[in-house]
Order: sequence, then structure tokens, then C-alpha cells
Amino acid sequence: MAKAKTAYVCTDCGAEHNKWQGQCIECGAWNTLSAIVLESATSGKPSVGAQRSSYAGAAAGAPRITPLTEVMLTTEARALTGVGELDRVLGGGLVQGSVVLIGGDPGIGKSTLLLQVLGTLGLQLPSVYVTGEESLAQVAARAQRLGLSLEPLRALAETCIERILEQAMATRPKVLVIDSIQTIWTELLTAAPGSVSQVRESAAKLTRFAKETGTAVFLVGHVTKEGGIAGPRVLEHMVDAVLYFEGESGSRFRVLRAFKNRFGAVNELGVFAMSDKGLREVPNPSAIFLSHHAGPTSGSAVMVTREGTRPLLVEVQALVDQSSLGNPRRVTLGLEQNRLAMLLAVLHRHGGVAAYDQDVFVNVVGGIRVQETAADLPVLLAVLSSLRDRPLPEHMVTFGEVGLSGEIRPVPNGEERLKEAAHHGFRRAIVPKANAPKKGKVGDMEVVGVERLGDAIDACR
Repeated sequence: MAKAKTAYVCTDCGAEHNKWQGQCIECGAWNTLSAIVLESATSGKPSVGAQRSSYAGAAAGAPRITPLTEVMLTTEARALTGVGELDRVLGGGLVQGSVVLIGGDPGIGKSTLLLQVLGTLGLQLPSVYVTGEESLAQVAARAQRLGLSLEPLRALAETCIERILEQAMATRPKVLVIDSIQTIWTELLTAAPGSVSQVRESAAKLTRFAKETGTAVFLVGHVTKEGGIAGPRVLEHMVDAVLYFEGESGSRFRVLRAFKNRFGAVNELGVFAMSDKGLREVPNPSAIFLSHHAGPTSGSAVMVTREGTRPLLVEVQALVDQSSLGNPRRVTLGLEQNRLAMLLAVLHRHGGVAAYDQDVFVNVVGGIRVQETAADLPVLLAVLSSLRDRPLPEHMVTFGEVGLSGEIRPVPNGEERLKEAAHHGFRRAIVPKANAPKKGKVGDMEVVGVERLGDAIDACR
């Protein structure tokens, strides 16, 4: 009996190694190599006749190099899922033959969202919900709790990929949901379900099925304690879109963010609210990210960030307090911590305000994570407001990148940000001079353009 052929694959970068070693030579990560089975002990080599026929078939249908000018450009056929926020994140709807990977913490709403999608999309397109973690009775009970009609919903409780694809070929669904990919296994490998080899091979078979039949496939992925999707890193490279569910523990709001999308914008954002009837769309997300204070509050600044194609109004809060430690703390929630230390140094050097002996805490309200540099100016103004215990002017919004020499740099899509702020009733805006309109107003909102950090501080008095 032949021995099974194995290899060792890095779970971070997907590089293969002939033997186990502590560090991956490709990406340098430690203790990330996992054994996979390349060929099972029972699998045999194909016959010579089969090899010749495969070679002949490959030669007959061999691809050829084609100039792109001869390629017919067609618009992807999309189907609306019935959930507007999901359609926005996907780039305008679900593309035929696409493979979408959805990850998130346990209980955040991945299965709930997909079951709601099939509840509405199943009326137009045949769909199948494959569950590997729950029984059919549990899925039906959850659908009833969500108030969904059971008539368009079809489910399959199976974990073997060969049997799943056999049923899919027989019923020909247009939408296929796999919940979850870590529970799926193939008969060709002897490794346990959830291992690197099983996840990679199962995902490869599902991707091949989606491209050949035009079926849209949703894959639910477990996450590790670090927040990444469990399994090999190559899993995210195989799929067409990677979506992450985010949300603070104890909060009813959920944020669906696109980290990869071959058919739409990256970092697009969808906002949901969890209720007793499942996930509900939030049509005006700026309202949930702004706190409603009874009066002026020090340490609070409102900024306009941009997530994908959508401008959002969020509130940045800062708390500056005398430090009792030799090394004052710099704590951020929703922002990059190293950038806060850099901005405080700029504030000291070019703003004349020292905070080296103060603990500085910065938080973005609503649990959203701001990843762009437009938050630099709002963070510094909020810190200055808290340090002086002096509230910023009411109904004021601001955004802008702060350079190391104290200059205020422009940010993309400044006009759309200002229109969003004016739409929500803000009457004054402090922005980079390059983003300010020539007439100095957007609607009824006054726009003040600044070039230096000192000018922005003076404009807030």
C-alpha cells in the first residue's frame, strides 16, 4: 500500500515546504506550518490511456494569447439580494458565479444575514442553504423567529463536499450558501475537517463549481482569536470578495466591511442593527455615530470620514488627564495608536501645546474604525479641547491630514464630505484650504480653509 504524500503549508502566506520547520522561509512567520495531504494512500495513478486522452483534450482546447482589444467587454449580471446595505458592499448586487467569503466573531449575525438574504432572494432565484453546524430543525426554527416565509427556503444538512456538489448539480441552484467552510471535508483527503488541506481543497472545489455553472456561492468563515479568518491565507486569495462583520460587544449595531472585492469598491461599508427580527438596515448611519449631548462638551469633535463610496459623520472623543506614571499612556479605540503619538508631537512642536506628561485617550463613537488620515485634524482639536477643558464651537465639523511640519493637507472627495455635513445641519466647517470651495460656503454652512495647524487652532476660538 502506497504511503500518503504530505507537505507543510504556511497558514499565513500559503507557501509549501517539504518538511516541517519553525519558521516559514517565504514570509518569516513562526509556527505557521501545517501538514496537508497531497495524495491519499488509497488514491492511485491514472492509467496511461487516461493520461493520453487528457493530454489530447488539453491540446484540442488549448488556450491562446488574445489581444485585449478583441475581448468582448460585458457588464456583470447582478441580482439584488433584497438587503440594500449588502448590495452596497458587494458593489451593486450579487454577481453570477462569484464566491463571497463572510467572516466575523461568533454570534455577530453571519448566518442570520445570509438566511434573510435567501428568504427574499429565494423568491426570484432558486437557492440552497447548506448547514454543517446546525440541524434542519434549527435552521427552520431560526427562520420562523426572523419572520421569514419558509416556502422559498431550501436547506441541506451535509458536510461532505462531494455529496454537496452532487445535490447542487441535480437541483441547479443560482445561490449556494455554505455555513461554514471549516466544517466541510472531502473524501480525497484523510485530514480532519477544518484543517488547512481540507479547507483549501473544499474551497477550490466550490470555486470551480461556481465558475463552471454560474452559481453565486457564499462561504461563512470562522475567525481566529486575532480576528482573521481561520484556515490557510490562500482561502482569501481564491474567492472574489472578502467581507468582515464588525461590532462592539454589547452593541446592537453591526458593520459589514469589504476588504476585497473584484466587482466593486474596497472598504465599502454597510451598517445594520440587530433586532428580535434579525438584522435591520440603517439608512442613515451618520445618526448612530453622533452623540447627542445636552450642551457643549469638551473633548468632542465631529469629522467626516469616507468609507468606500459613502461619506459618514462620526464623533471623535478625547480625554486628557494628568498622568501618574513615568510613561504616560496613549490609548486609542478605532484609530491607529502610533499615529496618535506622532500627532501629539506635531501639536507640541507646531501648536505650542505640550501633552508629554498627560494620559491621552481617544475613541471613535459607535465602534467604527477610521483608517484614513482625514481624522488627524479632528483628533488634535478634540485633544486640545479636552486639555483646556474648553468645548469646540457648536455645529462645527472638521477633517484634514496633518503633516509633520504642521501643514494641513487636503483629503480626497472634500466636496462630497462638505455636502454631507451641510445635509445634517452643520453650520461651520474647518477643512484644508485646498478642499474649501472658492465662495467659502456650501449651502448655509460656512467653510474655513486653513493651511497650518496654528490657523486651525485659531479658527476654533
